[in-house]
Amino acid sequence: MIVDVHSHVPTHRELVPAEEFVENAKWRPDRVVAATTTWADYEAAFAGVDVSIAFTIARDREQVDRELNDAVAAFVAAAPGRRIGFLSVHPEVDGAADELERAHDELGLKGVKLGPNYQIFDPLAPPALLVYELAERRGLPILFHQGASPVREAPLRYAHPLLMDEVATRFPELRIVMAHLGHPWQRETIVTIRKHPHVYADVSATFYRPWSFYEGLRLATEWGALDKLLFGSDFPIATPAETIAGLRRVNDPIAGTALPPVPLDAIDELIHRDALPLLGLERP
Repeated sequence: MIVDVHSHVPTHRELVPAEEFVENAKWRPDRVVAATTTWADYEAAFAGVDVSIAFTIARDREQVDRELNDAVAAFVAAAPGRRIGFLSVHPEVDGAADELERAHDELGLKGVKLGPNYQIFDPLAPPALLVYELAERRGLPILFHQGASPVREAPLRYAHPLLMDEVATRFPELRIVMAHLGHPWQRETIVTIRKHPHVYADVSATFYRPWSFYEGLRLATEWGALDKLLFGSDFPIATPAETIAGLRRVNDPIAGTALPPVPLDAIDELIHRDALPLLGLERP
């Protein structure tokens, strides 16, 4: 069983027109990433994955973006046995609560994706707390972007992992996934997931910085938190297959040294961990 908890809905259903094709050289240090992808690209990348969670982020600060959640629902409906959709709202926009309820009740989306740094909202302010309250009441897990971003306008303070400690303390039954191991604040992420029963971290978008990746997983080993880590790829920034290969190379940076390794049997467990019951989700 392989469950990818972190993937982005493709930008295009069909072929990407040449004038709309976009690449990004800042997302990862080892190669350029195609920011525009198709449904077929996604299907090919996820051929070896049993279930994936797919989403996008509501960045419109002026009005509710109903079309965004409609698009996620349509994408999930194309492979309903293998995909779970997460909705997104901007907490500060009028109508956010109504859209959350619509996207869950009418569209069947099963969780929430938020990126406070990208959406530029204070994750501890009253509008955000209302979204968390609604999600907790309805049993919707929330996946938060956590950690660094190359986007200049995205405030780093809104993506610091210790904010999740405060959120989880106020909403103890809310299922939370902290994306990207909170890089480069892996220590703060690990002590947070260790502390709260319903808070997890995914390992997406981390393997291509080998030393930070090793350090984060070794810290999780020493703090007894490896079982709180979930598999995720962050497609299109990486594919599931790349991520699995990267996980299995986690100890490469310490080859020939006396530094302690990350146990590879625990890595295999991570790759095959069924995240769905942990997040209160049923298999589609």
